[in-house]
Amino acid sequence: MRLIRLQLSNFRQHVDSRIDFDSGITGIIGSNGSGKSTILEAIAWALYGMPAARGKVETIRSYRPSTRPGVRVDLEFELGGHRYLVSRTLRNAEVFLDGSASPIANSISGVSDFLRRRLGMSREEFFHTYFTGQKELGVMAAMGPAERAKFLSRVLGYERLRDAQDLVRKRRSTIDAEARGLRAGMPDPEVVIRTLMEANTRLKAARERVAAATAARVAARAKLDELTPQWEAMQLERDALQAILADLRVEDQKRMATMAYVARLEIESDDVRRAREDLASVTSDLARLTNMRTELQDLDRAANEEARRKTLAESLRALGDELARLEERREKIATAPTLEAESAEELARVRTELEQVQRAFEDAQADWIRDKQEVETKRQALIDRLRDVEQQREQIVDLGENGTCPICARPLGTHFRSVLELLDEQIQSITVDGKFYRSRIEQLAKMPVEVAELDERRRASFEQVGKLERRLARVQAAVQELATITREITAKEPRREALTNELATIAVSYDPSRHRDVRALVEKLNPLATRAAKLSAQLEREPEITEELARNRSALATIEARIHELDQRRIELSFSEQSFGDVRSAYEAAAAAFRTAELTSVSLDSEVATARAALASAEHARAELARGEARLAELKREHRLHDELDRAFGDIRTDLNQEMRPELSDRASRYIRELTDGRYSELELDDQYNVIVLEDGIPKPVISGGEEDLANLVLRLAISEMIAERAGQPFSLLILDEVFGSLDETRRHNVVDLLRRLQDRFEQVILITHIESVREGLDRVITVQYDDETGASRVEAETTASGALLDEHVGAAD
Repeated sequence: MRLIRLQLSNFRQHVDSRIDFDSGITGIIGSNGSGKSTILEAIAWALYGMPAARGKVETIRSYRPSTRPGVRVDLEFELGGHRYLVSRTLRNAEVFLDGSASPIANSISGVSDFLRRRLGMSREEFFHTYFTGQKELGVMAAMGPAERAKFLSRVLGYERLRDAQDLVRKRRSTIDAEARGLRAGMPDPEVVIRTLMEANTRLKAARERVAAATAARVAARAKLDELTPQWEAMQLERDALQAILADLRVEDQKRMATMAYVARLEIESDDVRRAREDLASVTSDLARLTNMRTELQDLDRAANEEARRKTLAESLRALGDELARLEERREKIATAPTLEAESAEELARVRTELEQVQRAFEDAQADWIRDKQEVETKRQALIDRLRDVEQQREQIVDLGENGTCPICARPLGTHFRSVLELLDEQIQSITVDGKFYRSRIEQLAKMPVEVAELDERRRASFEQVGKLERRLARVQAAVQELATITREITAKEPRREALTNELATIAVSYDPSRHRDVRALVEKLNPLATRAAKLSAQLEREPEITEELARNRSALATIEARIHELDQRRIELSFSEQSFGDVRSAYEAAAAAFRTAELTSVSLDSEVATARAALASAEHARAELARGEARLAELKREHRLHDELDRAFGDIRTDLNQEMRPELSDRASRYIRELTDGRYSELELDDQYNVIVLEDGIPKPVISGGEEDLANLVLRLAISEMIAERAGQPFSLLILDEVFGSLDETRRHNVVDLLRRLQDRFEQVILITHIESVREGLDRVITVQYDDETGASRVEAETTASGALLDEHVGAAD
């Protein structure tokens, strides 16, 4: 991994900082609290998000004024032959590959997961590999042997074997739990055998009872078959008797109905005889009714003609009145076409004036509303800004002079008052501007005079246009009415002439008095004609009545004979209800006995089925017992296998830890020989993971604090190199944070010289320190300073003499 560029915007005290990285040794130098470590935090935050940051989300944002909105970190780096650009904010993150315009990941979690997979390291592994701080150099010295071994296993990835071992142990615990549950759920073998024997005994007894019930059912069936023919014969005799009685009831009903019908026919025959006598008495009156009806028809026609003549005369009079009214109206509205043209011309002129006034009013009103909205928007923005500044001031006051700045993490100290004064000045300025805008809002609340005058002119023009429109509408209606009246007069003149001619053709003589007398006489004689028609109809039915009467008298005699015959058959049939009852009782008893035997047989069949089910259940329990015993044996074999795996993983971890110490010792020895110019030839880790420094091949019993830091440094470099190799990444980047604290001047330069001699291993080295004297050995220096006036960190880059020679050498090689 090689860093290329880092851009910070509003990230803690870095309001707007850009850092360009290059190969070689780059020093980030600045005083404590200037923001050096914040640069490393920004790199880790860009790659892994909030888990790699200090504090909470709200402490990351800078509260200093900035032209760049929001928190943003852009990190560009090379990895595996590709160039990546990571852009992360508090709410989003994106990754771009090889200068592409479209991101390959575009969410906070998605970017973190993608980079973790590409780097091949978790956040902890990344820090253990590339980052080395002063506090981390002595971490192993403060540990006991077990803790030191566990620490090395964890940072080198061997702890994954412990995870695998934990999984094996969890699976073994699961097997134990399953075996215990299986044993608890398995039935007792003795109980299973006893249940199986009881089920066989129960099935045998049930089958014996079924055989006895079958014999009883056969005997009951034989008795029932013996009584069935006698019972069926008695039922047939009773059915025959009931059929005869039913026929007698039917024939008796027929006889009663026929006798009633014969009596009614005899009455109708008497009515026909009397009708003949009555018809003879009204014959003379019927002849006079015919003449009166003929005269009434003639009088009805004359009355209709007289009514038509009166209707025509009334229509002719009404039509003449209507024509006179139409002529009078046409004379009144004859000037309507001329008035229509004049009114239309005047209306067009007034509408033009209204449009001009309306446009002027709308423009003036829009300017007024726009000014008012603009002033309200600016005042609301000032209110929001005042609230933010007051919250910042309250936060600073709560922290006090001894508090730590939430942005740069430095003590406020002497800056406490200056920050409060700056915030108070901002509050005063915002308050003055707010009063101005509030007075301006009050001025614009009332409509301006010029807008009100244009509104009044607009209203007057609207009213005038309305009046002219209503006048034009009335004139246009009169023009239409004139055309309609002319058409009506033209259509009604021929109608009046036709009515006059039709009225002249009517000549009729009509006597209303005679018409009334004839109508009254006809109405008086009409009931007599109806009665005569009814009498004639009765006379026409006389032959039919006579024939029907003779036929029903013959049928009545036949019915009487049928009743006599049925009565004789009833007497001849010998049937006893007592005998019928005795046979029925015997039959029902036999049938009940058979049904009881059948039910007993069915019940015993069910008992046999239950016994068979119990036997099947017992056999199933025996099979389940066999399967459980087989599964238990399988679990025992699997348990033994996981015991072996547990021991194997433990042995592997022990072997790896034993192999790890020599490898770490070899790597650290190479570093310490180069760092001390061969004074210390070797560095070893004993079986307790204690660090032993050898001078000329002899263990040094006592080492100074600086030598201890040196030993821990080379051991840390060896650990980082091993982690990088196991992650599949070249160990090309090394970041050292304040590692010169306990080293003297000579040791510091030796460390820098060592890193320069290791240029083939560490392509890019970044040293973070507050010690200025190491500048001479660096290729590039990035100075970080904290500006007390702005409260922000400033970053400046410069190339040293060594860096210039390195660039010249690289350019010549290219």
